[in-house]
Amino acid sequence: MTVPVNSVRDPRPLLTPSDDRRPVEQAVIDSICGDFGPEMYLGFVFSRPDGGCNLWHAWTDGGQALGDQVDSSALAAGLDAGDWLHIGDRHSSVTHRGRIRIEAYPLRPILADVQAGQRCPDERRAGLRRVIDCAAQRTGQTPPPPGLPRWIGFGPTLLNRKVLNP
Repeated sequence: MTVPVNSVRDPRPLLTPSDDRRPVEQAVIDSICGDFGPEMYLGFVFSRPDGGCNLWHAWTDGGQALGDQVDSSALAAGLDAGDWLHIGDRHSSVTHRGRIRIEAYPLRPILADVQAGQRCPDERRAGLRRVIDCAAQRTGQTPPPPGLPRWIGFGPTLLNRKVLNP
């Protein structure tokens, strides 16, 4: 007796062609997360054939809660996007799996830097401000007020928040 695929006796899902890359990207992320230790934030960049990219956030065990703790401490201390870049750069590692870029951030040392008051050097802060002002000028926008945008975040609460006017 021949049993058709996806009959009651065959619980495998029916595979259909799709342009939706998300399920495949999510499966890749799930498999890669197992290669990292606990309390990590992972940023994924999937290059697309059209030249664009898809960005994903993921956390290993304990990373979501610790990332939110890092962000709460950073915001309470008045840290901004320059500090986020500086502290993140001190601890990040970048690897590639084919055309997938993976940025890994161990959150315990990042929290320690936030609690120790680590700040972005003034020359880097000034350079970031020049980039923001130049971008505003080239796009015909009014430059934002002095200073840098807020802390970007390492936890899901900030990273997944939809902000209309940062």
